[in-house]
Amino acid sequence: MLHILLQATPPQGGAGNFILLIGIMVIFFFFIIRPQMKRQKEAKKFRDALKKGDSVVTLGGIYAKVIEIKSDNSVIIEIAKDVQVKIDKSALVQTTEALMQGAK
Repeated sequence: MLHILLQATPPQGGAGNFILLIGIMVIFFFFIIRPQMKRQKEAKKFRDALKKGDSVVTLGGIYAKVIEIKSDNSVIIEIAKDVQVKIDKSALVQTTEALMQGAK
């Protein structure tokens, strides 16, 4: 049995496998990581540009109007007449204007 194992040739193509691995990592970066980074930048830009009176949509699908921006992380929104809620900025997805432009 040992004699048979000693006759086997070692695997070849070490450089070819390395190039293939690098190629897969490049494809992974351009199709998964880069678009995710772009979405995060756009979300941060949207949250930083919020101002009083903007119509927004929350992650839960609630349409509301920004009443006040409290701090770097929280916003007071009005859901209905005299119904105000304090939420985190990260819970805001987009403005309703952007939503309507995407539907056209």
